Amino acid sequence: MSEAERNAGNRRIKAVILLIVAVSPPLIALQFGPSPIELLAALGVGVALGLIVVWYLGRLGKEFTGGSRRPGRRR
Repeated sequence: MSEAERNAGNRRIKAVILLIVAVSPPLIALQFGPSPIELLAALGVGVALGLIVVWYLGRLGKEFTGGSRRPGRRR
């Protein structure tokens, strides 16, 4: 797998995770009959949470992939 393919795949995974997390709060809010403003607020909170989750998972992934490439470590 080339570097470009890997980067494209990572971007897709991040987009899907962001989409799932961003859409969840508005879908939950729909159960309680929200106003349009409340629905937009839930979407905004979902997007913010999604960005945090994607950032954290990216950081965590770099920690694991970078950990095996340290000099002096055996595999």
